[in-house]
Order: sequence, then C-alpha cells, then structure tokens
Amino acid sequence: MSARDRLTDGLYGAGWGTVKKLPEPAAVRLGRTIADVAWKRRGAGVRRLESNYARVVPGASPERLAALSRAGMRSYLRYWMESFRLPAWSTGRIKGGFAPDDLHHLTDGMDAGKGVILALPHLANWDLAGAWVTTRLGIPFTTVAERLKPETLYDRFVAYREGLGMEVLPHSGGTAFGTLARRLRDGGLVCLVADRDLSASGVEVDFFGETARMPAGPALLAQQTGALLLPVTLWYDDSPVMRGRVHPPVEVPESGTRSEKTSVMTQALADAFATGIADHPEDWHMLQRLWLKDLDPAKAPRAAAGQGDAS
Repeated sequence: MSARDRLTDGLYGAGWGTVKKLPEPAAVRLGRTIADVAWKRRGAGVRRLESNYARVVPGASPERLAALSRAGMRSYLRYWMESFRLPAWSTGRIKGGFAPDDLHHLTDGMDAGKGVILALPHLANWDLAGAWVTTRLGIPFTTVAERLKPETLYDRFVAYREGLGMEVLPHSGGTAFGTLARRLRDGGLVCLVADRDLSASGVEVDFFGETARMPAGPALLAQQTGALLLPVTLWYDDSPVMRGRVHPPVEVPESGTRSEKTSVMTQALADAFATGIADHPEDWHMLQRLWLKDLDPAKAPRAAAGQGDAS
C-alpha cells in the first residue's frame, strides 16, 4: 500500500473512530468548519461543484454560484459527519432522523411481493435513508458499492454499510446484476445510487438541458424481474431531520426494444432526479464530472442502452 493510500485509509478510519464519539453539536461545528476551509481553498472539487450547479441554476451570477457551493460543501460535510456517527446512533435517533413523503409507493410495492428498486441521486445522506429503511421499516435491502482504493478503505465502507443492515455487493466483477435480480424475484428490496454512470456503458439522457449518462441497471432490473422502479430524492432543511420523497413508479413501456425501453425509463429517472436537485441544489453532492461535454471523449464512448450495469 502506498503512503497516500495509507493516509487516505487512516483519515477515514479516524473519522469513524473519533467523530462518532463526539457530541452531536460538536460534530456539526466540526463539519461546518472543515467545509468552510475547503470552500475557501477552492480546490478542484469545489470548482467542479460550482460548474455543475451552473447547469442546475442557469443564469446564476458568480456570487450566487459561490453561495451555492459554500452551502453545498456544508451539506456534503454534514453527510460525512452523520455517516461517521451513524454506527453510534441509537435506534430511536435513526428512526427519528428521516421523514419521507409518499412512503406508500414503497410499502405498497413491498406488500405486492414483486420486489422494489429504489433509485437515488447523490442527494443529502443516502446512507441515513438506508439505515432508516432497515431500522424503522424493518426491511433489509441489497445495494452496490464502488470498488475503492485502497482495498482496506473499500472494506471499511462495506463493513460500515453492513453494520447498518445492508447487503453490499461490489460494483465490479460482473456478478452484481444477477444477485440483484435474484433478490428482486424473491420479493426483496434493492437500493441503487443512479445519477452517475461508473461503467462508461450507460444510457444517454437529457439532464438540465445537456447530455449526461446514467446507469442502465435500474431500468434493466425492472424489465427483467417485474420489480417496481421508484425514484427517491432527499434533502436537508434547518432541522436535524432529513427529508425525502418517494416518487411515483417509473413504468416499463408497453412497446419497443429492450434498449428503447431502457432509454425511456432511464430518462424518466433523470427527470425525477432533476426535480429534486432543482429544488435543493445545495444538497446534491456531485463533485465529479457528469455531463458528456466535461468528460474526456476517449474515456466516455457512446454506448448502447441495453449494456449497462446496476451501479
């Protein structure tokens, strides 16, 4: 392991080992301080965040974008402070930490016994939402995690999420899709963060007026298993309780090829994500390149919609 990898792993380890022991007000202050320092330094992540917000809020002045990126960094660090502390939260704290609207879409779908896919963008704290589902609703679910370097850091994230009641599959390796399909056919729940394609083989969508690519996995799983596909958006307000909304189901088109159906369904997901992101742009933690115009063409070839994975 390189010195940089050891440092990265050590920093995350210190977060889970130290931050979770802090009183909540102290953790909130620490997160805000780190966010403000990072924002003032205007590193690559902050600049990319502002560039992405410029798509979400067209016509925003430089002052407005700067204010958004500062709020975005504070939201991003709130996510990390909460995530470091989640393993130490009481059952009552987790149950009271999230208040979703239109939950009936999920509960009705689970009662139908055909399986449910929840697809989320990088909004607010998707780990907290997952912990709430396993704790408050008592519903276990399966998800997919990106392979991180060093391997020890990936192992930390897997252990962390498994400790919250999630079954975690590696994004790479080619076996995740089949396992997810089996879970859904058994009437289970699958949760996928689905606003950024990690495979370079996803579906091109119109997203805030420009072309981006999102994973085909959620739409393909719904087609192959008959599971319900539900977009979910999350946001923070001024309280300690995260808010969210379960959107109406994305229907499988009655006609068309698999590729055409996947394209239509993934666009519907993108539209639902865009609604939530436009309403709460500061809670969208997209510090990476997303739109095709921003990607290196050599690393982002156009791909057929039917070839995506379940990232």
